[in-house]
Amino acid sequence: MLGKNVKIEIFGTLSEGCLYSGFIVNCPNADMRQIYVMTNCTHLSGIVECTVIAIAAGDCKARTRLVAAPVTEIFYEPEIRSRLALTSVRFYKMICLYEKSCGAVVYRKTASSDIKILLVKNHNGKCWTFPKGHVENNETEQQTALREIKEETGLTVKIEPNFRQTSVYRPFGKIKKRVVFFLARSEDSNVSLQPSEIDFYRWASIDEALHMCRHENDTKILLEVRKRFNSASYS
Repeated sequence: MLGKNVKIEIFGTLSEGCLYSGFIVNCPNADMRQIYVMTNCTHLSGIVECTVIAIAAGDCKARTRLVAAPVTEIFYEPEIRSRLALTSVRFYKMICLYEKSCGAVVYRKTASSDIKILLVKNHNGKCWTFPKGHVENNETEQQTALREIKEETGLTVKIEPNFRQTSVYRPFGKIKKRVVFFLARSEDSNVSLQPSEIDFYRWASIDEALHMCRHENDTKILLEVRKRFNSASYS
């Protein structure tokens, strides 16, 4: 059902302008007919065209519940969990249609003023990429990037202004992942890897990084980084 468009008849309000209960119109499976609907609209009623954005599993006494949103609205896991907390059910596991991560292309300058880019290879990935991770709670994008870089590499970095690139792809079937990358400078070359997440790291020149990165989205971001360095002076 994840990612499927369905017509939902709004039944009641759990939190005005935030979370509603409803029923999927013409759903043959009675167990899956009841559904939560979240929205940023001030009022929702009647029959609404929605997309199933999450499948939430409760404890042993609570059945799995579908979560939907009007087709024009997108919600990520932290906000879905926050709104579901308004219900009496506690959901311990959730699969979401939309995922959002934030990270940065971390660079440093060598003694000879060469630019080196930090690449990492995590447990689940076969390719070199940049440090990143999921947004948590009420974090801003930059707060997520700084936290994830610190957790994965041990580095404290400074995010550069006026650089924000977005990568959108589908890593697993219908799940749509959006990753926001910033450009961040490190004054330290000593990386301390997070063993539970990252296997290897390497400081590489931009040309080396372009050769090592296999995903088109990553190479596009690196080309923007190179353009940035070629058009500005970094002291």
